[in-house]
Amino acid sequence: MLRVLLLTLSVAAIADAELCKPDAQNAFKVQLSIKTALGDNAYTWDANEEYLFRAMVAFAMRKYSRKSTTQISNVLLCNVTDRVSFWFVVTDSSKNVTTVPGSEVEAAIRMNRNRINSAFLLSDKTLQFLKITSTLSPPVEPSTPVWLIVFGVVLCVIVAAIVFLVVAGIQQRKKKNKESTERENLEEKGEVTVENGIPCEALDLKAGHVNGVFAADDERFTSL
Repeated sequence: MLRVLLLTLSVAAIADAELCKPDAQNAFKVQLSIKTALGDNAYTWDANEEYLFRAMVAFAMRKYSRKSTTQISNVLLCNVTDRVSFWFVVTDSSKNVTTVPGSEVEAAIRMNRNRINSAFLLSDKTLQFLKITSTLSPPVEPSTPVWLIVFGVVLCVIVAAIVFLVVAGIQQRKKKNKESTERENLEEKGEVTVENGIPCEALDLKAGHVNGVFAADDERFTSL
């Protein structure tokens, strides 16, 4: 019985080794840059992390195919290096001697890439599936709609123009009122009169106005 069990395990190990190896059919290579991504907070890649990776791949396969047949045991890892790189394959749950087509695995990984990255606190650049292209991040939309920003700018320009016109009008009106007041004060004092809109000096009728030409003639005849 023990021999049968050991033989079974040996055959299974050999089969797994044949299925999961570098450049094998439907196999994918993964590279992680944990130190680069997390710095001093980097964690050690160990058997627990490998288990989590297998679980996340199994989750992705279940999510993609909407079937609960894929188990953690169906995800095989091999050629794990200290620099944290390895290969993996997903075996068919109904036929453990075959692997799931690479196109299905790729589609499942792409569909759940963000969930896998989040599980390891990494990104597409620090958790790389070498045969799987990175998923494009959705475009970042501003919290405020663009049309509202444009409307606000136009409204501010209009308000600024209205304020400028009002202030300019008030200043011009004050200037006219000041000139009118000064003119009225001069008219009241009799110093300036306005004829046809032209300010003229007023004559002092009581004191008269001496014409210099006639004054010279008067002085000449008086002396005779």
